[in-house]
Amino acid sequence: MKGYIVTRWLEPYVLLETAKKFCQMKDYTFDGFNKTIIKQSFLKALEQSGTFGLYMKNVNKFYLFTPDSTLSVQELLTSHLNLKDNDFYKSENADEPFDVIDLGKAEASFITA
Repeated sequence: MKGYIVTRWLEPYVLLETAKKFCQMKDYTFDGFNKTIIKQSFLKALEQSGTFGLYMKNVNKFYLFTPDSTLSVQELLTSHLNLKDNDFYKSENADEPFDVIDLGKAEASFITA
């Protein structure tokens, strides 16, 4: 797993609604007791070709997106959410997209296989 970590604040509703314009969406709701189990189901679903995930600060859900076309996460961030290069960064560390959100150091992480 790797991720695109968004450091600029975005309204969660705007993030979700923008992604839903181009993708089918499924969410995985968790609480403090079942987060690990739900995360494993989410990660398993991300193994499907062409999908990507989203994890946001202060939202107890993981989101799975299946694009209707060949939309890439980078294209979603730059062309549709109008983020600049300094508003997000790419991480090759599988844990970082989750850790930075849990620590409150980023606003959202898009996760890819």
